[in-house]
Amino acid sequence: MAVQKVFIVGGGTMGRGIAQVCAQNGISVVLCDLEQKVLDEAKKQISWSAGKLIEKGKVRGQLDEVMGLIEFGTSLDKAADAEMIIEVVFENLEVKGKVLGQIGEVASKDALVASNTSAIPITDLAAFVPNPSRVLGLHFFNPVPMMAAVEVIKGKQTSQEALSLAREFVESMGKEPIMVMRDCPGFVINRINLPSSMEAMRVVEEGVASVEDIDKGVKLALGRRMGIFETGDIVGLDVTLGSLSAVYEETKDPRWHPPMILRRKVKAGQLGKKTGTGWYRYDNEGKRLGPADE
Repeated sequence: MAVQKVFIVGGGTMGRGIAQVCAQNGISVVLCDLEQKVLDEAKKQISWSAGKLIEKGKVRGQLDEVMGLIEFGTSLDKAADAEMIIEVVFENLEVKGKVLGQIGEVASKDALVASNTSAIPITDLAAFVPNPSRVLGLHFFNPVPMMAAVEVIKGKQTSQEALSLAREFVESMGKEPIMVMRDCPGFVINRINLPSSMEAMRVVEEGVASVEDIDKGVKLALGRRMGIFETGDIVGLDVTLGSLSAVYEETKDPRWHPPMILRRKVKAGQLGKKTGTGWYRYDNEGKRLGPADE
């Protein structure tokens, strides 16, 4: 059974990116958020991004065809018609659990329910949904339209049928599934990536090197397309802190304890590009001005 109707809860950067990729591949999608202004911004950004890709010949069809496949709304009601429901809200078990519980009340009993969590165990999230055998993780990477990999994560009770359908769905979006067959904090990619990000933060905290020089080094010496701190500002420092905190709370392993510099920035509201200041400073158009003052 091919997934043709998707319902996404959360209209931020990740939610709108997933909606865009669905529509670009002919999949009908409803993007839901509690705030209309978030949906208005999502529509604007999707139109701009999809338009650029069409202009460059990387996406077929016309912009109005892509946008015509996306519906924007503030109610969960239309989740009842979806074959796949994807939760993309803040990286916190309580917040996600509340949303998943609401989804479980309106979703079809046969619909797949996925979380885009980057670190919270799927088994914990599945506890909020009736019939946890249909609950799994779909961890997309930012920016969604550009990143090919998607982690498909099995919870303790996720059925093989649900995993197979989710894999086919990911492939239908033109993405490459990374199958994660054991439910553990951080899954695969973040277990590899987050320690390097934490060490980079500590290097800055200790005054060993600057944010700019570390980003320059990982691009020139390690071949990364974006620097660690450039990426962190796009993802959001609050999202990174949420991921690290989730892994630390699950494992109590001190190596996952979020660095002080990250915690301090989040408390100060320096969350990255979306607030104008993170590891770098940005103007009102999102253009990088230089490193943020430490």
